[in-house]
Amino acid sequence: MILSYIRTIILYLVLIAVIRLLGKRQIGEMEPSEFVVTMLVANLAAIPMQDGGIPLFSGLVPILTVLGVELVLSTLAMRSVKLRKLLCGKPVILIENGRVIQENLRRTRVTLDELTGHLREKDVLELQAVQYAILETNGNLSVFPYPKELPATAKDAGVAVKDRYLPVTIIEDGYLSRDNLKQAGKDEAWVRETLAQYRACVANTWLLTVDRADHVFWLGKEEGK
Repeated sequence: MILSYIRTIILYLVLIAVIRLLGKRQIGEMEPSEFVVTMLVANLAAIPMQDGGIPLFSGLVPILTVLGVELVLSTLAMRSVKLRKLLCGKPVILIENGRVIQENLRRTRVTLDELTGHLREKDVLELQAVQYAILETNGNLSVFPYPKELPATAKDAGVAVKDRYLPVTIIEDGYLSRDNLKQAGKDEAWVRETLAQYRACVANTWLLTVDRADHVFWLGKEEGK
C-alpha cells in the first residue's frame, strides 16, 4: 500500500514537471498537438498508477518519450513555417469585410449559432458590425468590429491621460517577496515605513503592491484569518 502511494506521488510530480515543460497556456489555448500530448501523457500516467505490477521505470519511459518528441517538434516548428502549419494548422477567416464566408464555416465545422455565440462573448450583437472574425489555431475567435462600431478612446476625444504601470506584489498573504521588492526598487525599510502608515505588519497584511509611479495599495487580513 505504501509503495502505491509513493508511485502515485512520483508520477504526480512527473506530470507536473511535464506540463510545466510543455508551457503555461491554459487548456482552451492549447494548439491541437499540445492538447493531444497532454491527454496522452495523462493516460500513460494512469496505467502505472492503477497497475502496481508495472515497474515504475517502465511507466515513466513512454511519458518521457512523448515529452521528448513534443519538445523536439515544437523546437522544429519554431524554425519551420511548413511544419508549424502541419502541426497547428493556420487561422481561418470566418467574416471578411462584413461578409460571412459560409464555405469556411462549413470547412471548420462552425455553426452559425456558435459564431454568433462567440460574437456575443466579445460584446458584439450584430453580424454586420463585424469587419473581420478570425478563427485562431487554438480555437479562439478574434473579432474586429468596424472602426465606427468601436467606443471612442481618449485619443479620439483628444483627452490626455496618465500612463499606467503594472503593480508589483510585495506582500501576499503575510509573505514578503524579496525578489519582487528588489524588482520594484524598494527595500525592507520602505516596507516597514509603508506598513507603519497603515498600522500594520507583514504578518497581518493580505496584499501590498506598488508600481513605478509609487502608487501603493494595501489590504489587511480579515480578523480570524
